[in-house]
Amino acid sequence: MSRIIADISVSLDGFVTGPDPGPDNGLGTGGEALHTWAFSDDPDDRRVLREGTARSGAVVLGRHLFDVVDGPKGWDDTSGYGAGEVGKPAFVVVTSSPPESVRTTNLDWTFVTTGLRDAVAAAQERAAAASSHSGKDLDVILMGGGSTIGSALEAGLVDTLTLHLAPIVLGAGTPLFAGAAPRTLVQRSVSPTSTCTHLTYDVFR
Repeated sequence: MSRIIADISVSLDGFVTGPDPGPDNGLGTGGEALHTWAFSDDPDDRRVLREGTARSGAVVLGRHLFDVVDGPKGWDDTSGYGAGEVGKPAFVVVTSSPPESVRTTNLDWTFVTTGLRDAVAAAQERAAAASSHSGKDLDVILMGGGSTIGSALEAGLVDTLTLHLAPIVLGAGTPLFAGAAPRTLVQRSVSPTSTCTHLTYDVFR
């Protein structure tokens, strides 16, 4: 059965972007350092990226993040989900209104206008279909942004939280846990590399 995995890079002070993020500056000022690990030559970073992409049956993201990745400075043939690793899962976008056009037409996009819970349910259906086709269990990945993952945690939609803890202090930006209710997680794995620390936690709904 597919798990729902929230997976995001975060600074030491809890931000998933730097200050002033926007369509032309998706990670905000200084935020590019959050994803240094995804482009690293460190074999452990490559393994984490490869394994994470390979298990992706469908990916959920919010509209703001979609506007960044589909924008003129967004994903292309050399950068995108998995940073050129393996596979192209289905993508499900939570939005109040679908865009009039999509630049990245080589990807499978579904736009859900009825809320996060329905978007996750749609992604579960896509992941189940991908699992049946591939013959192995594939998961739903919540890739962000921060408010989407925070809302999913608060709604009890997340089974596993994977954080890529970058050794930077951004000082400001988009917080991952702004106003979150107290919660105790169960740590399952810690993998330090030359660029960050990969952390995996079980989340009890």
